[in-house]
Amino acid sequence: MIRVSPTKSKLIETKRSLKLAREGHTLLDKKRNVLIRELMQLIDEAKEVQNQTEKVFEVAYKALIEANVYLGIENVQEIGLGIDEFDDLQIRLRSVMGVEVPEMEKVEEHINISYGFTKTNAKLDVARKAFNEVLNLTAKLTEIETSVYRLAVEIKRTQRRVNALEYVLIPEYDEIVKFIESYLEETERDDFFRMKRLKQRRDA
Repeated sequence: MIRVSPTKSKLIETKRSLKLAREGHTLLDKKRNVLIRELMQLIDEAKEVQNQTEKVFEVAYKALIEANVYLGIENVQEIGLGIDEFDDLQIRLRSVMGVEVPEMEKVEEHINISYGFTKTNAKLDVARKAFNEVLNLTAKLTEIETSVYRLAVEIKRTQRRVNALEYVLIPEYDEIVKFIESYLEETERDDFFRMKRLKQRRDA
């Protein structure tokens, strides 16, 4: 049973609410579609970055093995211990339909060679460059994974709101509008016939 006051003011108020609900549904639907499109692009990008990471890992380990052979494992380990740990990952945030997702600067822009050239060779340089790229790709994968998670959460939240509007609120407002319009039309007809009967009695 619809329990509302079937008045013209209530009808105007409900129609206004219905219009806002439909506009909100349209905007949320567009937002959801944009988020889904962004999510799918990130998933495709993640696959590409994962493939790149596997290839670069292969190059990096091969170069490291060759450096160990030419320079000796102990020398390579000593050089590695002399390199500072990287802890300066720069992260920015960008907004996708109100969802903040991270963007990381390339690691290679911040790492400098910290060993001499006299006791090393090109193999170590190749390994350093490859592992540096692995670090960069790993950071990129982390960025994508975080973005995918945040977008997925927002898509789920937006979908719930879209469903609430589409299947609950908008139908409810529609029913109220139909009920009030029907009630007012019936009341107007009753008033019309009542006035007609009164007129007929006066004329008799």
